[in-house]
Amino acid sequence: MLKFLFKGLVRDRSRSLFPILTVFIGVALTVFLYSYLNGFVSDMIKSSAHYNSGHVRIMTKAYSQESNQSPNDLAIIGIDPLIQNVEKSYPDMIWTPRIKFGGLIDIPDRNGETRIQGPVSGMAVDLFSKESRERKFLNLDESLVKGRIPEKPNEILIADDFARRLKVAPGDTATLLSSTMYGSMVMTNFVIAGTIRFGIAALDRGAIITDISDIQKSLDMNNAAGEILGFFKDDNFDSKKAYRIRDSFNEKYKNSEDEFAPIMGALPEESGLSDYMGLIDIASFVIIGIFIFAMAIVLWNAGLMGSLRRYGEMGVRLAVGEEKGHIYRTLILESIMIGIVGSFLGTLFGLIPSYLMEIYGLDLSFLFEKSSVMITGVLHADVTYETYLIGFIPGILATVLGTSIAGIGIYKRETAQLFKELEA
Repeated sequence: MLKFLFKGLVRDRSRSLFPILTVFIGVALTVFLYSYLNGFVSDMIKSSAHYNSGHVRIMTKAYSQESNQSPNDLAIIGIDPLIQNVEKSYPDMIWTPRIKFGGLIDIPDRNGETRIQGPVSGMAVDLFSKESRERKFLNLDESLVKGRIPEKPNEILIADDFARRLKVAPGDTATLLSSTMYGSMVMTNFVIAGTIRFGIAALDRGAIITDISDIQKSLDMNNAAGEILGFFKDDNFDSKKAYRIRDSFNEKYKNSEDEFAPIMGALPEESGLSDYMGLIDIASFVIIGIFIFAMAIVLWNAGLMGSLRRYGEMGVRLAVGEEKGHIYRTLILESIMIGIVGSFLGTLFGLIPSYLMEIYGLDLSFLFEKSSVMITGVLHADVTYETYLIGFIPGILATVLGTSIAGIGIYKRETAQLFKELEA
């Protein structure tokens, strides 16, 4: 039966060409949009994890309540034993301390007087340790524009756009005006080792990066850090594992009333992305639902037109004794074949731009120039295992739904009327 129906579809293109084209277009769009949404979420998660919250983040309870302000007076003191503890308890994670700080950057003239100043947001990370992966997490080597990565104490990287506004270059001296962990004002001289372009507008407007040991000395934070970030070793965020680690860690300190006791949070809650991720999931279902509905309407109309053209054929089949249910089922089988073929071709075609966008990306940095969201300006698609299958859902459901509705007319045919139709 399947072979017979397949030959009929191949030989009679009027029964299959338009439905296949409809499914092909709808599935191709579904596959591309699905991979684009996956890529958007993936880029947002990676950017937020690398530059902000890690996959999990340890802070003091007091710090966590004001984490957006990076209050270093509420930082973790005695980070070495804490890091050793979490490395032992959670060996499948990479743990690294960071200090976020703010202040003014002062650029002197030839006479040592202030030439220009600008507000700065800084990040102190482990740059000097051989086992540190911070250079990779922050993509420093690939993002370097001028100069080099800091190799000596009191060297900094500065955002390239910020450096241009300040009219400074590698080798120039910059003075950081900030406050210590205990609230005292401090001034520290740094040498600009290089300039960097993050590709994230919030950082390119005025960020600097230096080794954590320099800031610990400068801000009087010996063996202290604002945050300790944890990353999965494969650098892929796993929400179930992250929440399990968070709950396990917090269980140890749940009865502590000390405001400086450590507490752990997972990426979605720490970066504020939980709502975004939920909306993206809803959007994926909405997109698939829209295409199912739209294609079903088109294929329903195509089925009605096909039924009119095949009116005599259906009459003959009924007249020779074929059951209405059997005819209806063969139409459903035909629609499934059309759905499979159209979905297969549409998936292949939709994967082409998806793979190109995954490899090369799409530069939309001009849309994020004033954004404070931690997301790169070059958006990438993300082709996953589900991408290969997602198009078959609207492709097959729409054809079956359209044919099911159009085929109901078969049950309205009266046997007594068939002979009059055949005589005519």
